Amino acid sequence: MELEYVLPKDIERRSFELIEKELGDRALPEDIRPIVMRAIHTTADFDYYDNLYFSPGAVEKALAAIGKGAVFVTDTNMARAGINKGALERHGCSVECFMADGEIAARAAAEGTTRAAASVDRAAELGRPVIYAAGNAPTALIRLCEHIKAGTFVPELVIGVPVGFVNVVQSKEMIIESGIPCIVARGRKGGSNVAAAICNALLYMADGRK
Repeated sequence: MELEYVLPKDIERRSFELIEKELGDRALPEDIRPIVMRAIHTTADFDYYDNLYFSPGAVEKALAAIGKGAVFVTDTNMARAGINKGALERHGCSVECFMADGEIAARAAAEGTTRAAASVDRAAELGRPVIYAAGNAPTALIRLCEHIKAGTFVPELVIGVPVGFVNVVQSKEMIIESGIPCIVARGRKGGSNVAAAICNALLYMADGRK
């Protein structure tokens, strides 16, 4: 097996070329292609070709929200760290994660809920367009569904990609059934890295619109 010598600045481009080659004749609609490709690039997992669900018009609605200076809210600081800050700044957007806030911990304890659910409640108070990206906590998706049903908080887009076993599959299906614009990794796979990758793909697509 021979090593392939690639300059650092060309590694991402070469990676995408290799993904294209391995995908072969498996087609992807142009409006979702950059998102699926970046999810595969982040994970080296081609299952995302099949398991990423996009509600009708989800990408366009997300790009419109970015154009309005949306705030991205994540359920982990890892996802928050992974979102490109320069791209956020170019569009007047920002990113928040409330999971480590003392106020959120106190609210969760007082209400007998999780910090992820309490963080959703905090996001509902922002008064700005929100793109909510969950890569870890199914309880965040469940709380979002409660707000959506009650009409108390309706994000511009929900990125539902928590990874794991307990209530993960169920919470993702609940988001799909809620009718909210969403991008969801069906099944057990996902993670903070996937959440950040989808956010970045949307931001880079918005760059291309400028």
